[in-house]
Amino acid sequence: MKRYSAFAIAREAVRYHTGWERAWRAPEPKKKYDVIIVGAGGHGLATAYYLGKNYGITNVAILEKGWLGGGNTGRNTTIIRSNYLQDPSAAIYEKSRSLYETMSQDLNYNVMFSPRGVMMLAQTQHEIRGYQRTAHANALQGVSTEFIGPEKVKELCPIIDINGPRYPVLGALWQPRGGTARHDAVAWGYARACSDMGMDVIQKCEVTGVRREGGKVVGVDTSKGAIDCDKLGVVVAGHSGHLADMAGFRLPIESVALQALVSEPIKPCMDVVVMANTVHGYMSQSDKGEMVIGGGTDGYNNYTQRGSFHHIEETVRALIETFPMLSRLKMLRQWGGIVDVTGDRSPILSKTPVEGMFMNCGWGTGGFKAIPGSGWAMAELIAKGHSPLTEEFDMNRFRAGKFIDESVAAGVAH
Repeated sequence: MKRYSAFAIAREAVRYHTGWERAWRAPEPKKKYDVIIVGAGGHGLATAYYLGKNYGITNVAILEKGWLGGGNTGRNTTIIRSNYLQDPSAAIYEKSRSLYETMSQDLNYNVMFSPRGVMMLAQTQHEIRGYQRTAHANALQGVSTEFIGPEKVKELCPIIDINGPRYPVLGALWQPRGGTARHDAVAWGYARACSDMGMDVIQKCEVTGVRREGGKVVGVDTSKGAIDCDKLGVVVAGHSGHLADMAGFRLPIESVALQALVSEPIKPCMDVVVMANTVHGYMSQSDKGEMVIGGGTDGYNNYTQRGSFHHIEETVRALIETFPMLSRLKMLRQWGGIVDVTGDRSPILSKTPVEGMFMNCGWGTGGFKAIPGSGWAMAELIAKGHSPLTEEFDMNRFRAGKFIDESVAAGVAH
């Protein structure tokens, strides 16, 4: 009788339960698709999924120059919240948060959504006023948040030092239905669902050109040859500017690295997500016991996907003031992702100067939490030509001066 190693048994189990091999060994591209989505990250896969689920459009290819979920989807700190100030932002992020709650059932794939609650610490008088304003705005928007005092903060997260010497905790904006999810599971859940609908997830397929005829998109050139399409959705985060350049227009975005790190695993000590904008840091504890830590973006444009020593020092030094217990932990690993940032720190979900081509970019530091809502809205925009969730996020808002200013909510913390 043939014997199998433990690794081989586990590998076959993963293939059986997740459809991993089917998604990985995708067929060669067809000659023409109704829709091509460039970017097999969370946003691109979600767009394809809702095109099929909501509008019956399944002749779709999702092209990825690397591997499925290998960009920002697999490099973030997994925080999910919707407590944004501006109405358009709150609408799309709350749509996303609500879709996360039923995602495991919808995809028949456990994405490990954990509505553990998110608190944003107020450590100055200015932040108190700002978060109270956001709580009032959220009440009008139908987003469940509240401003809580320092005693409640300490009750929810006992490891916090609320009497810090420089930045005492004066309160927090608390969203009890916020939380986290497993980033890789989100990508693979959507990919399996798209594959089951007959869509092609094509990896190692880099787009090298956008083909146009008479101002309309007709296809793309790739490392696997030319592929024709009726409509093209570009969802490539930090590389959006390159794809726009191929199509002959420019985007008002900048690409910068956002870094994160995790500590060695420890016993459970924190069952909420805490964000501290004053000291530039945020933290949660993973299911494996690691403290997942992030901070601000790099101070210069770059395309690196690795960490740097100065961010370890700045972010950890800041968080130790509020969480003294961190001082004795060792770092396990560190990484970076390429985020695309707009001037008003809000995304672009828009038609483009090229007919039939659509852009989804500019999510900055808040991309993961928006994946299902972004996919839902982008699918509607591609299928119907308009969507109430995307109207305010048109790229022409910068020319008209109709900014959606989320620089406080999105520019620092996740």
